[in-house]
Amino acid sequence: MYFRQFYLGCLAHASYLIGSGKEAAVVDPQRDVDIYLDEAKTLGFEIKHVIETHLHADFVSGHHELAARTGARIYFGAGAAAKFEFVPVHEGDQIVMDDVTLRFLETPGHTPESISVLILERDKPGKPYGVLTGDTLFIGDVGRPDLLGSRMPADELAGMLYDSLHNKLLALPDDTKVFPAHGAGSMCGRNISNETSSTIGEQRRVNYAVQPMSRDQFIAMMTTDLPEAPSYFSRDAQMNLEGPVLIDELPEPIGLSPQAVQKMQRGGHLILDTRPASQYGTGHIAGSLNIGLGGQLASWAGSLIRPDVPLIIVAEDFDSVREARTRLARVGVELVSGYLGGGVLAWHQAGLPLVTLEQISVEELRHRIDEKSVDAVIDVRRPVEWDSGHIASATSMPLNHLSESARSLNPDAKIAVLCAGGYRSSAACSVLEQSGFRNLSNVVGGMTAWKNARLSTAD
Repeated sequence: MYFRQFYLGCLAHASYLIGSGKEAAVVDPQRDVDIYLDEAKTLGFEIKHVIETHLHADFVSGHHELAARTGARIYFGAGAAAKFEFVPVHEGDQIVMDDVTLRFLETPGHTPESISVLILERDKPGKPYGVLTGDTLFIGDVGRPDLLGSRMPADELAGMLYDSLHNKLLALPDDTKVFPAHGAGSMCGRNISNETSSTIGEQRRVNYAVQPMSRDQFIAMMTTDLPEAPSYFSRDAQMNLEGPVLIDELPEPIGLSPQAVQKMQRGGHLILDTRPASQYGTGHIAGSLNIGLGGQLASWAGSLIRPDVPLIIVAEDFDSVREARTRLARVGVELVSGYLGGGVLAWHQAGLPLVTLEQISVEELRHRIDEKSVDAVIDVRRPVEWDSGHIASATSMPLNHLSESARSLNPDAKIAVLCAGGYRSSAACSVLEQSGFRNLSNVVGGMTAWKNARLSTAD
């Protein structure tokens, strides 16, 4: 048997290639599928099976792409309402390859159609190598039951999840390896570990969500204090349901002159600056949105950019432009008209104006707070991060709602913005700049640097 996990850090997403003999299966693929095709070709496999553990909401999946490029069959749990041809699988159905059998378990809870996949080797009958748990069981957590909104009550799904965990997954041998679809940072759970695999026995010991408790206690726990789901989840779920456009059919970004970019911006295009915060701060096009390529560009772009808004990318080079377009496509942001040819240097050489964003250290921020030379300190982290410790004089305004909450602020105020490390706060400053704020400072290193400097925090 050949088994490999592919981990996509920017979306905290794990996918899998399993091969035996001359055929292979891919489980929960990302939208850009060349990594699986290249791996299969190198190893002499033909990808014949594409398995989705459920209809994903947090990214656009590659099932349609792989099927189109290989002729592979797509497998979903029988309850999936996908609007394209697929193989509906039930409890106990199997895909038999040379030395490996993939056996399906119905494990609803995160979604009604969720399945898990047992990996059984022919020379070890009755002893599973591992189980692909999708979003049912994570490392250190379990899947959220609330992402279907009004389509199905969260408490009903949570009850299904309890049954799936205790009657199916926890009934497996303790040494069965666990391979989930997500790791730390995914919004499909709330306490996912940094580890990307484990065992059933280890999860039984350390995972808070599978400790002994009644079904009612589990339902109450899983439907209380859940973080808000990003706004793009419902859009991506619909795209996966219908079968997304093939990524090769998306237009190739074209280079645009500074004058053309300026004209297109005035006509309604959004300029997405994907450079690091330090470069963005040194000089950027007024009104551009900064989401750096070095962080979770995809998920934040999905949250902050409307899907009907056409984009122009600003990046350090053409490879970065292509990478940005791919990451955007992974969350269904597809309207990329082009990129600024020659980058910000070309804009400057054309004599067009640039604006700067002040970058300050945590020590400088503390000095300004003490001297009362800053009017507001805005913390754009998520509520759970805020609760873990914050600056006493700061105000919590999570980035995903900053446009609305900032209406309470004076646009002429001197505002310092911080997050955990400076990535989200730079994005937040660009959001505020779009709303007319000009006296902005990005706090380099954020709360991580503040705590490392042993500066005081409030709980």
